[in-house]
Amino acid sequence: MRASHTYIMTNTHEHHELQEQKAIEDKTMLGFWIYLMTDCILFSSLFATYAVLHGNTAGGPSGTQIFDLHFVLIETLVLLTSSFTCGLAMLITHHARKVSAKVSTISAWLCVTFVLGAIFLAMELTEFSRLIADGTGPQTSGFLSAYFSLVGLHGLHIFVGLIWIVTLLVYLWKRGLTPNMRRKLSVFGLYWHFLDLVWIFIFTIVYLYAHI
Repeated sequence: MRASHTYIMTNTHEHHELQEQKAIEDKTMLGFWIYLMTDCILFSSLFATYAVLHGNTAGGPSGTQIFDLHFVLIETLVLLTSSFTCGLAMLITHHARKVSAKVSTISAWLCVTFVLGAIFLAMELTEFSRLIADGTGPQTSGFLSAYFSLVGLHGLHIFVGLIWIVTLLVYLWKRGLTPNMRRKLSVFGLYWHFLDLVWIFIFTIVYLYAHI
């Protein structure tokens, strides 16, 4: 009887713990989705601003004259590849069987994602530097102010994502693949894919439209 009672108490305790973890996870994901929605509003306002000002060149160069579409296409491919590697890390997080194998493999894919994200950010900064050196900085016209604001904000988000990856790698190696760590990785995956989606809109509306 005692053994049976102990077994029931243990199962009940474990059940409560699982319920608490699920509740925490649900709240975390809800909170992060709310953050993403506010970020959507922020980017939408900047897209709207760019749409209004993209023709206000103040006699200066237009996007057709200053944007290197081939360079931006390489940027896009780099970022989309980083989204793929991030997706692989998330897939392994939830489906691989051996925890030890998970940690090393997830870390490897996160490192690849970091490198690709860093390459993308370096290319973006190179483009900004070239434009400013050519005398087409954000102060030149309303068009360029809107451009630097929109693309620069996305670059800032990428920079935050890179810091986030480093933090995840440190915690992953220190604490292992705990339920809390899985939740953190899932939230980061949403963030990174969101940035890739925003960049697709930037590539289409800002760069591709300028060459149509």
